[in-house]
Amino acid sequence: MDIVTVPPKYQVVIPRKVRERVRLRPGTRLQVISFDDRIELVPLRPMREMKGFLKGLDSTFQRDEEDRPGTSTRWKGA
Repeated sequence: MDIVTVPPKYQVVIPRKVRERVRLRPGTRLQVISFDDRIELVPLRPMREMKGFLKGLDSTFQRDEEDRPGTSTRWKGA
């Protein structure tokens, strides 16, 4: 786990290991999301970079019955 200090100008340096792991480059846009007491920085990637990002995902699992098309009664005026 890396630790950074927030300076008076609130400009935080992202540690090199983290930048390399998520392939951040100068100019990369980050979405800032706050959840309760934590902050997440999510790199915004062009859609063309998304091609193949789910490669190797095991899609053979069985969905719950309520998630299957035509079987859910959750939203039928219940």
